[in-house]
Amino acid sequence: MQATAYTYDPETRSGQVLLDDGTPVPFDGAAFEAGGLRLLRPGQRVRIETEGAGADLRITLVTLQTL
Repeated sequence: MQATAYTYDPETRSGQVLLDDGTPVPFDGAAFEAGGLRLLRPGQRVRIETEGAGADLRITLVTLQTL
């Protein structure tokens, strides 16, 4: 799934992405570290992996979108 980076806190390595429908979804440091990234800037397109659905949707991986 693709999303757009919305917020990122380098101290906690957590933040939020916006899904293509505009829904904000938070991610934690573990999801960020699973993608091997060092930095994330608002507006970057990212690829995310999730589990659960609806209110239980949880991001398990955040990485950069590549073509």
